[in-house]
Amino acid sequence: QVQLVESGGGSVQPGGSLRLSCAASGFTFPFSVYTMSWYRQAPGKQREWVATIFSTTNYADSVKGRFTISRDNTKNTVYLQMNSLKPEDTAVYYCKTRQARTDYWGQGTQVTVSS
Repeated sequence: QVQLVESGGGSVQPGGSLRLSCAASGFTFPFSVYTMSWYRQAPGKQREWVATIFSTTNYADSVKGRFTISRDNTKNTVYLQMNSLKPEDTAVYYCKTRQARTDYWGQGTQVTVSS
């Protein structure tokens, strides 16, 4: 069974940085063949896509140039480096992947950006 565990969230002032981690386990094939994504959900809003990594990376316009998604296939871990954080980045951040037509999500990690 695929399991995703996020960590690294917290409270930070505007302009600050955080790095989120997502540790993955339970894959049928090597971790490197799986597309990994980050999503976020702010209070009262729908969950939205943030970034994806496979062989290339893609970002939502709202985070492009500030966030960087990366992965360490030796550690089965995907990261989200978040710089120049804004109050509107406040949300629960989720890691997501897909195996055998099933989406898997982590439990989420809270990021709060406030002065």
